[in-house]
Amino acid sequence: MKKRANILVTGVGGIVGQGIIKCLNMANAEERSRVKYGIIGADSSSLAAGLYMVKKAFIIPKANNSKYIHTLIDIMKRNKVTALYVGTDPELLIISKNKKIIEEETSSKVLVNPLNVIEKARDKWMTFRFLKENNFPCADSVLPEHLPSFLVCHKFPLVVKPREAFGSVQFNVVNDRVDLDYAISRIEKSGWRPIIQEYLAGEDNEYTTGVLLDTQFGRVISSVSIKKYLKFGQTYKALVDDFIEVRQLSEKISRAIGARGAINIQSKLSDGINKVFEINPRFSATCPMRSVAGVNEPDLNYRNAVMGEEIKLDSYRKLVCMRYWDEVYIEKQKYEEIIRTGIVT
Repeated sequence: MKKRANILVTGVGGIVGQGIIKCLNMANAEERSRVKYGIIGADSSSLAAGLYMVKKAFIIPKANNSKYIHTLIDIMKRNKVTALYVGTDPELLIISKNKKIIEEETSSKVLVNPLNVIEKARDKWMTFRFLKENNFPCADSVLPEHLPSFLVCHKFPLVVKPREAFGSVQFNVVNDRVDLDYAISRIEKSGWRPIIQEYLAGEDNEYTTGVLLDTQFGRVISSVSIKKYLKFGQTYKALVDDFIEVRQLSEKISRAIGARGAINIQSKLSDGINKVFEINPRFSATCPMRSVAGVNEPDLNYRNAVMGEEIKLDSYRKLVCMRYWDEVYIEKQKYEEIIRTGIVT
């Protein structure tokens, strides 16, 4: 008999939160699955599609709102939630900082990485320093104050982006010094801190690797590397295959940084070297692809962290994936009621 468990997924308006929902629904549909998930969604926007992909959902304050943590705790207590999944980057820090109080108040598991891992991975300069100090191949990077010496070693084009941003926010490929200075200025005026990276050329050489680690001991539970093809910063075509060297490097980095649970390593093959250029300390937006391949990371994470299972997966299906748009519809009268109550049922 399957164990029943209510879980809460935040940020269900985004591709990561929706991906977690997809994975848990796949687990529910699997006859051999050990858990039947009652999926509850949450987002700050009433127009978040994921709110309408689950049986129950809540509209909540944004992560920077003083009522955010209290609201999560209240929802989790009233709905007997046993685990919290985080679906957006802005929520990671605040939830990790409040992990202890959330778990104590709700008797649930908060499925996020340790705070120091999140801080190191979300700041791209700290990520670069970590990779460099540990002799991992990575995209060479510099801060604006040390730019002159960097330009001696690296020719245009270059990449300019914020240290703390995510996705393709303020991502720039610049071809000369004028464009470079403008991109730096624009990022600074937006309130971000810029970082400059070497440009890793090519469109058929980029990988996203999802690694899942035991939440207690940090052992690798699974790793799946995907060669990805991007459109507007998101993977829209993908090849799931062995990519053993890419996986092995990602596993080493995940252990070295001290990850617990899910982490995502972004890398690109350049001059025969697989160079890491970003680490996301959370589930990847491509986690549904891994689930179809036989590695359901959100399900495995729950079973390991909450149920104490010791799990190790070494193989998965090899697949080609093509993404497409889909829609969610809701009657206007019902939508207006949801806006009034903040609850989706």
